[in-house]
Amino acid sequence: MSELWAAYWPVILIAVAIGLITGFLIFRPKQRVTLTKEEAPVRPHMAVARTAEVPPPAPAPASAPAMSSPASPDDSDGGGEGEDLADEAAAAISDVTGEIIGAPVHSHLPGSRGVPDNLQKLKGVGPKLAGLLQSKGLVRYEQIAALSPEDVDRIDADLGAFRGRLTRDRIVEQAGYLARGDQAGYEEQFGKL
Repeated sequence: MSELWAAYWPVILIAVAIGLITGFLIFRPKQRVTLTKEEAPVRPHMAVARTAEVPPPAPAPASAPAMSSPASPDDSDGGGEGEDLADEAAAAISDVTGEIIGAPVHSHLPGSRGVPDNLQKLKGVGPKLAGLLQSKGLVRYEQIAALSPEDVDRIDADLGAFRGRLTRDRIVEQAGYLARGDQAGYEEQFGKL
Protein backbone atom coordinates (compact mmCIF):
# COMPACT_ATOMS: atom_id res chain seq x y z
CA MET A 1 0.00 0.00 0.00
CA SER A 2 2.81 2.42 0.83
CA GLU A 3 4.38 1.71 -2.59
CA LEU A 4 1.06 2.56 -4.27
CA TRP A 5 0.79 5.80 -2.26
CA ALA A 6 4.39 6.72 -3.03
CA ALA A 7 3.89 6.15 -6.76
CA TYR A 8 0.51 7.88 -7.21
CA TRP A 9 0.31 10.51 -4.44
CA PRO A 10 0.04 13.50 -6.86
CA VAL A 11 -2.88 11.90 -8.75
CA ILE A 12 -4.65 11.01 -5.50
CA LEU A 13 -4.26 14.56 -4.15
CA ILE A 14 -5.63 16.05 -7.38
CA ALA A 15 -8.62 13.65 -7.28
CA VAL A 16 -9.38 14.59 -3.66
CA ALA A 17 -9.10 18.32 -4.47
CA ILE A 18 -11.47 17.95 -7.44
CA GLY A 19 -13.91 16.02 -5.23
CA LEU A 20 -13.84 18.72 -2.53
CA ILE A 21 -14.36 21.54 -5.04
CA THR A 22 -17.21 19.69 -6.75
CA GLY A 23 -18.86 18.91 -3.42
CA PHE A 24 -18.59 22.53 -2.33
CA LEU A 25 -20.12 23.80 -5.58
CA ILE A 26 -23.00 21.33 -5.43
CA PHE A 27 -23.87 21.57 -1.73
CA ARG A 28 -23.06 25.22 -0.93
CA PRO A 29 -25.94 27.38 0.32
CA LYS A 30 -27.57 29.34 -2.49
CA GLN A 31 -28.05 33.06 -2.11
CA ARG A 32 -31.57 34.21 -2.97
CA VAL A 33 -32.17 37.92 -3.46
CA THR A 34 -35.64 39.33 -3.97
CA LEU A 35 -36.48 42.99 -4.18
CA THR A 36 -39.87 44.61 -4.25
CA LYS A 37 -40.44 47.76 -6.25
CA GLU A 38 -40.30 49.83 -3.06
CA GLU A 39 -36.94 48.36 -2.04
CA ALA A 40 -35.34 48.51 -5.50
CA PRO A 41 -32.19 50.61 -5.64
CA VAL A 42 -32.74 53.94 -7.35
CA ARG A 43 -30.05 55.85 -9.19
CA PRO A 44 -29.78 59.52 -8.21
CA HIS A 45 -31.02 60.83 -11.57
CA MET A 46 -34.07 58.55 -11.34
CA ALA A 47 -35.03 59.55 -7.80
CA VAL A 48 -36.37 62.95 -8.85
CA ALA A 49 -38.47 61.51 -11.67
CA ARG A 50 -39.79 58.70 -9.50
CA THR A 51 -40.86 61.03 -6.69
CA ALA A 52 -42.51 63.38 -9.19
CA GLU A 53 -44.64 60.74 -10.89
CA VAL A 54 -45.40 58.34 -8.04
CA PRO A 55 -46.69 59.67 -4.74
CA PRO A 56 -45.41 57.88 -1.65
CA PRO A 57 -47.62 54.95 -0.68
CA ALA A 58 -50.13 55.67 2.05
CA PRO A 59 -49.91 53.43 5.09
CA ALA A 60 -52.40 50.59 4.83
CA PRO A 61 -55.04 50.27 7.54
CA ALA A 62 -54.57 47.34 9.89
CA SER A 63 -57.63 45.55 8.53
CA ALA A 64 -56.61 45.84 4.87
CA PRO A 65 -55.14 42.69 3.30
CA ALA A 66 -51.62 42.98 1.96
CA MET A 67 -51.15 42.95 -1.79
CA SER A 68 -48.97 40.14 -3.08
CA SER A 69 -47.39 42.05 -5.96
CA PRO A 70 -47.99 45.76 -6.44
CA ALA A 71 -48.64 46.89 -9.98
CA SER A 72 -46.24 49.26 -11.64
CA PRO A 73 -47.64 52.79 -12.06
CA ASP A 74 -47.18 52.54 -15.83
CA ASP A 75 -48.64 49.04 -16.15
CA SER A 76 -52.22 49.24 -14.96
CA ASP A 77 -53.36 46.00 -16.58
CA GLY A 78 -50.69 43.86 -14.94
CA GLY A 79 -49.13 42.72 -18.21
CA GLY A 80 -45.66 42.59 -16.73
CA GLU A 81 -44.11 44.51 -19.58
CA GLY A 82 -41.30 46.93 -18.82
CA GLU A 83 -40.89 45.95 -15.20
CA ASP A 84 -37.36 44.59 -15.06
CA LEU A 85 -33.86 45.67 -15.95
CA ALA A 86 -33.77 43.67 -19.19
CA ASP A 87 -36.92 45.41 -20.49
CA GLU A 88 -35.52 48.82 -19.60
CA ALA A 89 -32.21 48.00 -21.32
CA ALA A 90 -33.98 46.75 -24.45
CA ALA A 91 -36.12 49.88 -24.59
CA ALA A 92 -33.10 52.13 -24.16
CA ILE A 93 -31.16 50.32 -26.88
CA SER A 94 -34.08 50.51 -29.30
CA ASP A 95 -34.50 54.23 -28.56
CA VAL A 96 -30.84 54.98 -29.24
CA THR A 97 -30.66 52.73 -32.29
CA GLY A 98 -33.86 54.23 -33.67
CA GLU A 99 -32.46 57.72 -33.32
CA ILE A 100 -29.19 56.74 -35.01
CA ILE A 101 -30.77 55.06 -38.04
CA GLY A 102 -33.83 57.32 -38.12
CA ALA A 103 -36.34 54.53 -37.52
CA PRO A 104 -39.51 55.01 -35.49
CA VAL A 105 -39.34 53.16 -32.18
CA HIS A 106 -41.79 52.10 -29.50
CA SER A 107 -41.71 55.41 -27.65
CA HIS A 108 -43.44 57.09 -30.59
CA LEU A 109 -46.30 54.60 -30.57
CA PRO A 110 -49.26 55.25 -28.26
CA GLY A 111 -50.55 52.45 -26.06
CA SER A 112 -47.46 50.26 -26.23
CA ARG A 113 -47.77 49.19 -22.60
CA GLY A 114 -49.65 46.16 -21.35
CA VAL A 115 -50.43 42.68 -22.54
CA PRO A 116 -50.18 42.28 -26.35
CA ASP A 117 -53.47 41.65 -28.16
CA ASN A 118 -54.13 38.80 -30.58
CA LEU A 119 -53.80 40.70 -33.86
CA GLN A 120 -55.00 37.67 -35.81
CA LYS A 121 -58.57 38.46 -34.69
CA LEU A 122 -58.50 41.29 -37.22
CA LYS A 123 -59.96 40.22 -40.58
CA GLY A 124 -57.14 40.04 -43.12
CA VAL A 125 -54.37 39.61 -40.55
CA GLY A 126 -52.76 36.19 -40.50
CA PRO A 127 -49.69 34.96 -38.64
CA LYS A 128 -47.18 36.51 -41.06
CA LEU A 129 -48.78 39.96 -41.17
CA ALA A 130 -49.25 39.86 -37.37
CA GLY A 131 -45.53 39.10 -37.03
CA LEU A 132 -44.64 42.02 -39.32
CA LEU A 133 -46.84 44.40 -37.34
CA GLN A 134 -45.36 43.18 -34.06
CA SER A 135 -41.83 43.67 -35.40
CA LYS A 136 -42.81 47.30 -36.05
CA GLY A 137 -43.90 47.67 -32.40
CA LEU A 138 -47.64 47.40 -33.04
CA VAL A 139 -48.84 44.85 -30.50
CA ARG A 140 -52.15 46.29 -29.24
CA TYR A 141 -55.40 47.23 -30.94
CA GLU A 142 -55.29 50.74 -29.49
CA GLN A 143 -51.90 51.34 -31.15
CA ILE A 144 -53.21 50.33 -34.56
CA ALA A 145 -56.43 52.35 -34.07
CA ALA A 146 -54.37 55.47 -33.25
CA LEU A 147 -52.36 55.33 -36.50
CA SER A 148 -52.65 58.43 -38.67
CA PRO A 149 -52.96 58.08 -42.46
CA GLU A 150 -49.28 59.09 -42.74
CA ASP A 151 -48.32 56.35 -40.26
CA VAL A 152 -50.36 53.83 -42.26
CA ASP A 153 -48.60 54.86 -45.48
CA ARG A 154 -45.16 54.65 -43.82
CA ILE A 155 -45.85 51.22 -42.30
CA ASP A 156 -47.55 49.99 -45.46
CA ALA A 157 -44.43 50.75 -47.51
CA ASP A 158 -42.48 48.25 -45.38
CA LEU A 159 -45.01 45.40 -45.52
CA GLY A 160 -43.74 43.85 -48.75
CA ALA A 161 -46.27 41.28 -50.04
CA PHE A 162 -48.89 42.68 -47.64
CA ARG A 163 -48.64 46.23 -49.04
CA GLY A 164 -52.09 47.84 -49.18
CA ARG A 165 -53.64 45.37 -46.74
CA LEU A 166 -54.03 47.89 -43.92
CA THR A 167 -56.19 50.15 -46.08
CA ARG A 168 -57.97 47.51 -48.17
CA ASP A 169 -59.09 45.42 -45.18
CA ARG A 170 -59.78 48.52 -43.03
CA ILE A 171 -57.53 47.11 -40.30
CA VAL A 172 -57.21 50.45 -38.51
CA GLU A 173 -60.99 50.73 -38.31
CA GLN A 174 -61.31 47.13 -37.10
CA ALA A 175 -58.70 47.76 -34.42
CA GLY A 176 -60.67 50.81 -33.28
CA TYR A 177 -63.74 48.67 -32.55
CA LEU A 178 -61.70 46.03 -30.73
CA ALA A 179 -59.73 48.63 -28.74
CA ARG A 180 -63.00 50.11 -27.48
CA GLY A 181 -64.38 46.64 -26.72
CA ASP A 182 -67.30 47.26 -29.10
CA GLN A 183 -67.82 43.69 -30.29
CA ALA A 184 -71.39 44.35 -31.48
CA GLY A 185 -70.26 47.29 -33.63
CA TYR A 186 -67.37 45.22 -34.99
CA GLU A 187 -69.64 42.33 -35.94
CA GLU A 188 -72.14 44.73 -37.55
CA GLN A 189 -69.41 46.20 -39.76
CA PHE A 190 -67.09 43.24 -40.37
CA GLY A 191 -68.97 40.06 -39.53
CA LYS A 192 -68.57 37.49 -36.78
CA LEU A 193 -65.41 37.72 -34.68
